[in-house]
Amino acid sequence: MSKILIVAEHDGHTLNLSTAKCVSCAKAIGGDIDIVVLGQGHDAVGVQAAALAGVSRVLMISAAHLAHPLAANWAPELLQLAADYTHVIGPSTTMGKDLMPRVAALAGVNQFSDVMEVLNAQSFRRPIYAGNAIIDVKAAEGQKIVMTVRTASWPATGSGGNAVVEQRTAHGTAAGHSRYVALNSAGSERPDLQGASKVVSGGRALGSAEGFALIYRLADKLGAGVGASRAAVDAGYVPSDMQVGQTGKIIAPDLYLAFGISGAIQHITGIKDSRTIVAVNKDAEAPIFEIADIGLVGDLFTVIPEIEALLG
Repeated sequence: MSKILIVAEHDGHTLNLSTAKCVSCAKAIGGDIDIVVLGQGHDAVGVQAAALAGVSRVLMISAAHLAHPLAANWAPELLQLAADYTHVIGPSTTMGKDLMPRVAALAGVNQFSDVMEVLNAQSFRRPIYAGNAIIDVKAAEGQKIVMTVRTASWPATGSGGNAVVEQRTAHGTAAGHSRYVALNSAGSERPDLQGASKVVSGGRALGSAEGFALIYRLADKLGAGVGASRAAVDAGYVPSDMQVGQTGKIIAPDLYLAFGISGAIQHITGIKDSRTIVAVNKDAEAPIFEIADIGLVGDLFTVIPEIEALLG
């Protein structure tokens, strides 16, 4: 039977939604599921992890050098734990993409990336070529599996769990070649882009950073996260952490509203798992209309105020 270890993503206070999605993937594999929470002074995160349905144990490891998600410090701790597990799983997020390849390298195995479907405990499906092709990958018999989960492909597991919480001692020490300096983050009361159930995105057609005020205002009315196309980011209208697409964030909200976005394949890759896609564009031949559930040919500077008026 499989024994699965999931590394929790968190900010020290709140468990990231990606962890609950990793649990859904682990449940598809089958077996005992444990979550390890690395950090310092992060007991609240352990309580949240223990409440996830399907989790057997939560392993809490607290140490000063683990306080921040520095891969050089976290990976050796995970390697120590990995000996007792058949699968070690992390989310395919910025954190997971930094951490899990290092764990795989230390374990001497190839990593399985962006797993979107489980065929059995040893075989998986993942996208390649910007999602234009899907391949089956299989681990050798008895090989330890280190993998990242494509969070856009998995629902979050439910709550109501009552996992055992165990305190563990850290084995490693701080890496001598890397250190945490600071986190610079633009604070926002809007939902996190990768976890939001509704997302409003804008493209280069907004014309300027000031033009994006329309997008922000509509998003606030809807309680939505805000995204942007690469063209809008490259033009300097918004920061890069708002970019949606193959080279940005891959998301799967219940509702995705795209204003002035033509729909380059790189952008489509990041949104095609959305439940409902609504596109507004002046160009009737824009590629985004090919995947949109609802498409409107029109001027976003006219359409957005009309939508706001209807929302009241």
